[in-house]
Amino acid sequence: MSAENDSERHATKMAKKKAARDKIMATKTDEKGLVIVHTGKGKGKSTAAFGMIFRHIAHGRKCAVVQFIKGGMATGERNLIQERFSDICSFYTMGEGFTWETQNKERDIEMAKAAWEKAKELIRDETNTMVLLDEINIAIRYDYVDAHEVVEFLKAEKPEMTHVVLTGRNASEDLIEAADLVTEMELVKHPFRSGIKAQIGVEY
Repeated sequence: MSAENDSERHATKMAKKKAARDKIMATKTDEKGLVIVHTGKGKGKSTAAFGMIFRHIAHGRKCAVVQFIKGGMATGERNLIQERFSDICSFYTMGEGFTWETQNKERDIEMAKAAWEKAKELIRDETNTMVLLDEINIAIRYDYVDAHEVVEFLKAEKPEMTHVVLTGRNASEDLIEAADLVTEMELVKHPFRSGIKAQIGVEY
């Protein structure tokens, strides 16, 4: 087959594919605020969520972040948002570190409950078009925050056009069931297993 014939066949095939795709896209006309869950053992849950937060910032849309567990160390995303975009993105680090670092269950529960109260306040505020609840799945897993309460709140009180992103391993089945979009990050390979520590610009 000549290169010319091959090019023509490709163009015809792509034209058919585009027509089919356009037909499908024409039926997708609704908009709504999504409940988005990032879970799984693989890296990238919070990273992907912050990608969406920065998209909102880039579009001039007001948004907010509540961190349920992290807090013991500075991170690039928190520094950037607080230093340059605090007028459009509220950032609350309510946790004091991972549970094995704090070693104080009562304090962890107290901080998680305070984070959930702040999260509800921010979600109720309809000027926020996205609210990220970073590592809330871990707080739920340890029973610091009640999964049923989170699901019922999102069903009853989340404004129609507000997106809420919930990250962390071991998302509850109730939350997965209630969500509009769920992504599970699968761990295939991780440098930590080879003795590589968390690094600036990759993990924080």
